[in-house]
Amino acid sequence: MKEQWNNLLFNSWIDKNGNVSTNQEIDEWIAFLNKNIEVTITKNKLDDSNYWFYDHDKGIITNKNNSFFYIQGIQEYIDDKVVSEQPIIFQNEIGFLGIICSVIDNQLNFLMQAKIEPGNINQIQISPTIQATKSNFTQKHGGKKPLYLEYFIDVDPKHIIVDQIQSEQSSRFFHKRNRNIVIMVDKDIEIHKNFKWMTLGQIKRLMKFDNIVNMDTRTVISCLPIFPFQNDKQRDFLFNQYKNKEFLNSVFDDNSSKMSEAFHKLNNIKMFEEKKYKFVKLDELKTWNFTSNEITNSNANFKVIFCDIKIDGREVTHWTQPLFEATGIAIFGLITRIHNSKREYLVHLKKEIGCFDTVEFGPSIQFEANEINKKERDIVEDVFFKYLKEEKNIVFDTLLSEEGGRFYHEQNRNVIIDIKENDINITDQYIWLDFHTINKMIQFNNVCNIQLRNLMSLLEVE
Repeated sequence: MKEQWNNLLFNSWIDKNGNVSTNQEIDEWIAFLNKNIEVTITKNKLDDSNYWFYDHDKGIITNKNNSFFYIQGIQEYIDDKVVSEQPIIFQNEIGFLGIICSVIDNQLNFLMQAKIEPGNINQIQISPTIQATKSNFTQKHGGKKPLYLEYFIDVDPKHIIVDQIQSEQSSRFFHKRNRNIVIMVDKDIEIHKNFKWMTLGQIKRLMKFDNIVNMDTRTVISCLPIFPFQNDKQRDFLFNQYKNKEFLNSVFDDNSSKMSEAFHKLNNIKMFEEKKYKFVKLDELKTWNFTSNEITNSNANFKVIFCDIKIDGREVTHWTQPLFEATGIAIFGLITRIHNSKREYLVHLKKEIGCFDTVEFGPSIQFEANEINKKERDIVEDVFFKYLKEEKNIVFDTLLSEEGGRFYHEQNRNVIIDIKENDINITDQYIWLDFHTINKMIQFNNVCNIQLRNLMSLLEVE
């Protein structure tokens, strides 16, 4: 079954034209929905909402049902001194990010949704089959249940391809996680108007365009497992189909020693480094300015705004809510090389204030907008920006959106750069890993952060 899955996945990965929906049909479908779905988003004041409010006793922005999420202040300490403070989102419930897949005419297809989130920069983005908070699918918002929810609630375990609780953006959320799940359906299902079947290659094609494939799709795609082959015949069959031998070696060669080294680095930080923080009222954040229409800090990478939202075709069509608005464009970069006839990727131990377990592996470069021009850089950062400035060996460079349900118009630059084997002497905070090792690590909760997972989702077979 695992080897059959590998063949199905790789054939779908390489198929950029599709066998159910053509690329032209998909492009026209997205354009049609963008043209015909009415979206109105207006920035307003918190006091204008009859649902959200500031609770002065608790010091949080919340809503009348105590549902969805709330925003509170957090302060991080080193030696009893505040080193950072900010508003942060608390969303304790775990939501579904789920994709249905099916073999149609011998080709693996994924059921993708064209969805508008209030913070999307360009309205329609390609989303998982289901993208719903627990408040959504338990109908605390008073709307309809999400389409296809029953397939995930009632799934037979033998039809589950992957089912993992994964972290979200730890610089904006406190301990936020979602359930990334892919299931196989072997029967005909009704296809609603905002959904289409796509091969993995078609999804990856759309990732090359700015802000078309949303963050939730990218994280779920990164979780798709690839298994070692049990016999050489199956392996040789796949290797004969695809030209990129270094990448295939990276995908299928099991390097357990590297995985042990990676977890040793990760667990040392989790065990020995103490993280101290406390929660405070929003109006007690000394470096932030809390007004009726926003919460700001001139040196921060985001601000909190309040919006009135109208979107046709959703479970609820009109509501108000706070959103986090980015104040610039971040850069997430993945450095890759070929070493011993195998492609490797440079990952970095990354600590963030809202991280569920102190630290996760992130990409080679993870810079917020205000860090890009910092004066002091380590050797890895120097090499990355040297290549970027010279426009050398850039494999991927596209603006991709962050999660539009909580973030307003946040797009970040995702870059993959291929360097020479010995261009960097790395420090202990970095480690070179092959695709197989990273893919196996993603099968565990809270090991690889969302920025790394998103970059891994962009990789191509050839």
